[in-house]
Amino acid sequence: MTASWVAGATPARSLARRRAGAGGARRIAACGSVHEAVALLGETPYGHDVRRGESLAQAQWGVYATLLWHLRVLAGWLPRQGGQQVRVLARWFELANVDELICRLSGGEAEPEFALGSLGTAWERLRLCGSLPDVRAVLAASPWGDPGGSGAREIQVGMRLAWAERVVESVPQARSWALGATALLLARTRLAEGAEPAGQARGRCRTLLGSAALEAASIGEMAEVLPAAARWVLREIEHPDELWRGEEHWWQRVEEEGRTLLAGGGFAAGPVLGSVAVLAADARRVRAALELAARP
Repeated sequence: MTASWVAGATPARSLARRRAGAGGARRIAACGSVHEAVALLGETPYGHDVRRGESLAQAQWGVYATLLWHLRVLAGWLPRQGGQQVRVLARWFELANVDELICRLSGGEAEPEFALGSLGTAWERLRLCGSLPDVRAVLAASPWGDPGGSGAREIQVGMRLAWAERVVESVPQARSWALGATALLLARTRLAEGAEPAGQARGRCRTLLGSAALEAASIGEMAEVLPAAARWVLREIEHPDELWRGEEHWWQRVEEEGRTLLAGGGFAAGPVLGSVAVLAADARRVRAALELAARP
């Protein structure tokens, strides 16, 4: 244990307390309007990026922007290894930026980009791309690697598989989370969308989940051949239309294990990973609460 890990674990535990919690989310969801919910949310730590008078979409974006800010703060407190682990986990925000870039390149109205700062991997080059083939070329020359195609969905799937592979390699305590997420992605891609990962993306699926998962003809068959560290996410799911339940399984497990890591003794990587997990789960819950408050 080093002094720098001690210095990182202490703010990790402190940051983890900067969340609304289930009770706060219920109060937000019970508000009579988005205006009221956003005003209430602005009085919490999410007020870092959520402002009174914002729309539902703006406030939801601000919730994730606050999460990103917390991760940037946390990474700055950690030793090199710990900071790198947070940077790997924070690649989700670069994925989100690329999703919006793809939307813009396809003629849609994109949300604002997240300010990645030192947590960025290739975003400064990606944001300048003028076409999807350009996006693929930049990714292929970056730590993300070739996504396996130039189509929008190919890029999105390829990046998520690359992220999962990197998490497994560099954040061992998050291995089951990454494998569970990969299993959901593969099930959705193959069995709900009828698409097959190609090229490097297919190779990453094989590395992460095994060859048999790429041949499974049903959710049940896939669950049987998945590694134990991934199989849990598909429990009690029989049809692709029920994969949303797998996502709920995934978030429940991540938050529960995050709380356990956060409460554990010592000042090593556990509390840091636990903080990231509970903060991410809280942000997702708060975004859902805002949507409930917006319903007529």
